[in-house]
Amino acid sequence: MDIITILQQDYQRFPHNQTYSIYAPDVYFQDPIFQFRGIEKYKWMIKFIQTFFLNPKMDLHAIQKEGNTIHTNWTLTWNTPLPWKPRIRIPGRSELRLNSEGQLIVSHIDYWNCSRLDVLKQHLFPSKAG
Repeated sequence: MDIITILQQDYQRFPHNQTYSIYAPDVYFQDPIFQFRGIEKYKWMIKFIQTFFLNPKMDLHAIQKEGNTIHTNWTLTWNTPLPWKPRIRIPGRSELRLNSEGQLIVSHIDYWNCSRLDVLKQHLFPSKAG
């Protein structure tokens, strides 16, 4: 199975049963909040989402491979475990760089199409539309 198909399946079942074998042991991860290196820290971050976010969902809108780089566009949503359980929505994109053999992800950088402040505001002023 090729890496694009594996990623498409991982997005569909996110954050459950992710395919960690497609990541290099020293994978670099960065998003607007976290920055770290190593598959164990990456697994911990996914486990954190799985444990503390309610109804997490990752909608994949587009995926394409150019050379050793994979670009994805997505929207991450979840309910935060606050008494009013706001539904949080982060649209964004990822840039995944593969090793020279094109088999393992060595870098995973997420870019949000909103600010960290926008995400905080969603917690405090939830949308009536849900």
